[in-house]
Amino acid sequence: MSEKKTASKKDFEKDMKRLENIVALLEKGEAPLDESIKLFEEGIEKAAEMKKSLEEAKRKIEIISKKSGLVTTEKFDEEEF
Repeated sequence: MSEKKTASKKDFEKDMKRLENIVALLEKGEAPLDESIKLFEEGIEKAAEMKKSLEEAKRKIEIISKKSGLVTTEKFDEEEF
């Protein structure tokens, strides 16, 4: 695995752990209002970064699948699940 791929995976996992930590802190409800707002803002930013990473991974998988000719893509319908 290349250094860039390893770093991306580690960054995603690091962001996931931080987001889980933020959620836990906010759920406790013990932080002052100002700190809670900062945590919430950080959580939103982490979630957006993670969503972008997941979308990039999805695009890469679709490209690889199409190039291989072994897999076809279908539209994902969330209502089916």
